[in-house]
Amino acid sequence: MINFFKNLNPLNILWLAVVLFVLRAGYLFNLPVKIDSSYSETFEKLLLLPRFHNSFTPSFNVFLAGSFVFIQALLLNRLVNHFNLLGKPTFLPALMYITVSGLYTPFLVLSPPLICNFFVIWMLFKLINFYKSKDSKSDAFDLGMIVAVGSLIYLPFIFFFLAIWISLVIFKPFNWREWTVCVIGYVTIFFFLAVYYYLNNRLAQFSNIWPPLGTKLPTRVTINYYNYLILAPVTMILVLCFFKFRQNYYKSYVQIRKSYQLLFVVFLIAALTFYVRAAFHVSHFLLCAVPAAVFFSYYFLHARRRWFYETLYLLLAAIIVYLQFNNF
Repeated sequence: MINFFKNLNPLNILWLAVVLFVLRAGYLFNLPVKIDSSYSETFEKLLLLPRFHNSFTPSFNVFLAGSFVFIQALLLNRLVNHFNLLGKPTFLPALMYITVSGLYTPFLVLSPPLICNFFVIWMLFKLINFYKSKDSKSDAFDLGMIVAVGSLIYLPFIFFFLAIWISLVIFKPFNWREWTVCVIGYVTIFFFLAVYYYLNNRLAQFSNIWPPLGTKLPTRVTINYYNYLILAPVTMILVLCFFKFRQNYYKSYVQIRKSYQLLFVVFLIAALTFYVRAAFHVSHFLLCAVPAAVFFSYYFLHARRRWFYETLYLLLAAIIVYLQFNNF
């Protein structure tokens, strides 16, 4: 399985679709009667937009989410190959993204974090491009706008603004104009939003966007203990990736090293910002899927013992399917 996707063969796109279906077959088999994948997000609640995705049938909801995952997998694969993050063209990032995005059943339905992964990939294209660009002010302005739009769809995405500043530290010498212009880009979106409120005589409600940022850290996160089974192979792959990358760290180009530092920062930001919402949902961690897929790809591409890494991936896929067919 892994060796097949190590090469950049166009036929792999068809096999990606097969893997996508297999890793969702159990959930489709036990599909609930109703799926509520919305969270009263700012974009819908304050702009009075209809919650159109609540009218979707469960099967169409899963199909649409799977289509988004498939497109995101191809975009991520293009990102990794464009910047040569793995050292050779491969389809492993797409395979790993499809796998990671199927770890838990809340990942399989349409949700704000899933939509925001489009913005994460878009941001990574621009952030990694900081390394070669002499003047990054236009990209920084665009990134500020991207974070603003993403935070309207899913509020915890606001913390990805930190990724812009941290990437400027990683890739660029200090330039206060670049640090400032991304703030201007962020404010621009909310300026036009305030104008919208004003024209609709709702300017007093504009401040309702920000209270969720003051929510306290949840003291309890409810996760089915059987779902921890899937974290064993995931943790093992991440640890093996760390050791493998450490062995090759100084053999890599400077841009590659800095890019992986950025991916690690994005992973931490995505993982640690779940507390913004008082009502915690496991689907938040879908934001970790993009950097995690790249880490997974790095290990599987550079691993030596084929029997071990093939078995490890099949074990991960088997647990995913098993937990979907068994509702504990």
